[in-house]
Amino acid sequence: MSAMPRAESTGPAGPDDAEVRPARRLVGIDAARGLALIGLISVHILPDYDEATDEPTWSHLIFSGDSAALFALLAGVGLALTSGGRRPHDGATMTADRIGLAVRAALIAVVGLWIGALMPADAPADNILIYYGVFFLLAIPFLHTGPHVLFGCAAVFWLVGPLLMQVLTDVLPEWSSSNPTFADVVSEPAGTISQLLLTGTYPALPYMTYLLVGMGLGRLDLRTSEVQIRLVVVGIGMTVFARVASTFLLYAFGGYQRLLAASSIGREELAEALVWGPDSLPTETLWWLAIATPHTNTPPAIAASLGVGLTALGALLLIARKAERWLLPLAAMGAMTLTLYTAHLVALSSEVHYDRPSLWYAVHLVVAALFAVACQRGLGQGPLERVIGLGVKGTRRLVLTRTPGIPDR
Repeated sequence: MSAMPRAESTGPAGPDDAEVRPARRLVGIDAARGLALIGLISVHILPDYDEATDEPTWSHLIFSGDSAALFALLAGVGLALTSGGRRPHDGATMTADRIGLAVRAALIAVVGLWIGALMPADAPADNILIYYGVFFLLAIPFLHTGPHVLFGCAAVFWLVGPLLMQVLTDVLPEWSSSNPTFADVVSEPAGTISQLLLTGTYPALPYMTYLLVGMGLGRLDLRTSEVQIRLVVVGIGMTVFARVASTFLLYAFGGYQRLLAASSIGREELAEALVWGPDSLPTETLWWLAIATPHTNTPPAIAASLGVGLTALGALLLIARKAERWLLPLAAMGAMTLTLYTAHLVALSSEVHYDRPSLWYAVHLVVAALFAVACQRGLGQGPLERVIGLGVKGTRRLVLTRTPGIPDR
């Protein structure tokens, strides 16, 4: 979500800066965030399959799983840019960054828990905001590191996160609500923690792969065409490799037969699971980690979604070099995704969209775009972004003013 400072800087900030020294925003990043928002709205409102053919719809094929991954990737980019970009902050400034990030995580989680209380029992969408709070908390120890360390740590989470999810699911406490509330945190603390880390829709440990890769990208010079082109090439290659590797593991190395032998489901049910994904990843055999179905959070699925995210980011950064004006409506939405996503979920909680999903999808997009453009021109940022930004700025100022001898680059 775009609950980040207004300026996206690629240079260092001095000790007297409230957040970072003002710099021209990278419109391509905001546009990519706007695209991710459109994807989540599509997945939440539009049907997954065609009732006449039982085939996946275009919205499912294009956006399912990849939109949330793109959001997490861009969150990491934002964290890196606002903590110094290519030259990470140090000393008291980095301490202020870390404490400010903890405050940001807490405030976003509070918004997420409040939305969970609004959602009906059979919720039309799973709220990612409370997971975002956990992502940000887990990112604090990595905030000072450079790109090579960040990419290396991302690789560890890519392998270890899904393995822990597979091995520990049967022993971790169960949770009762897909959208945790304040009451759930109090009544089911262990179940809520395990849900947020490993067993929920957007488990933090596997998702840290996206966040840390994004932070690594934010330590590079994203304004250069060389880096932007490399993002597209690497992203396409990663997506193709992940899907081909999954296919080979399943059909050339016997994974499909082992899934049939180890599971209690038949061929038809397995075929559906490979298209739509199981409700939760089965634990009878580690061969389930070879599938690349969206939202399964297996290594191939993470790699494929990460590749899509890299491609989208690189492509939009390249487009912005020549046609920035054409991206402004999308970028305006991307600059205030926290406000727009929250409003979208609140609207979904009324459950009026089921009868005419295409109409309500159009309504959500049009209202979001018009509000974003008007709000950006009038206020500069969204209401929730402003409130959370004030809280973070106040915290950082307090830390910096109470720290003697602040080092200045």
